Amino acid sequence: MTQIEKRGYATELRARGRRLEGYAATFNEAADIGGRFIETIAPGAFANSLRSGVDVLALVDHDPGRVLARTRSGTLRLAEDSRGLAFDLDIPDTTAGRDVLALAERGDLGGMSFGFTMMEENRQGDRRELRAVELHEISVVLAWPAYDGTVVQARNRLKQPSDFHAYANRAMRLLEVSR
Repeated sequence: MTQIEKRGYATELRARGRRLEGYAATFNEAADIGGRFIETIAPGAFANSLRSGVDVLALVDHDPGRVLARTRSGTLRLAEDSRGLAFDLDIPDTTAGRDVLALAERGDLGGMSFGFTMMEENRQGDRRELRAVELHEISVVLAWPAYDGTVVQARNRLKQPSDFHAYANRAMRLLEVSR
């Protein structure tokens, strides 16, 4: 059975009209995955998945009942660049879409995340590098992402909360312990 994994980032997210854009993942940024290992994403990890033309969804908190966009319809556009997995999505006029847009404009979103299946990795001790993944979805994360990165904000608000990353990391560890 194939295991689908999910990872989240506090990333830059900009609202432009009824669109969101930013990064669903960034390369070479270390993340503590529940105290089990430290993980980074290698440049090119998403390349094969993006070339395959598979339909990738944009969701809210990995919930398939709250679809924001998808590549098949052209409402979600994904690309790798030197920084990471860039996205641009058209926000629908739905309850989920309006909520996400309002939170993005206020700078209240937690980050971005992605759901994937591991295709190739490099493990050395407690370090894991994602070298190739099959991408299933990206998600707007309303609370705490797993990865530190740049801060999620609306395009017109470019200030950074001072201790958001430390708070999010503590919350993720508490959630992991409570399982």
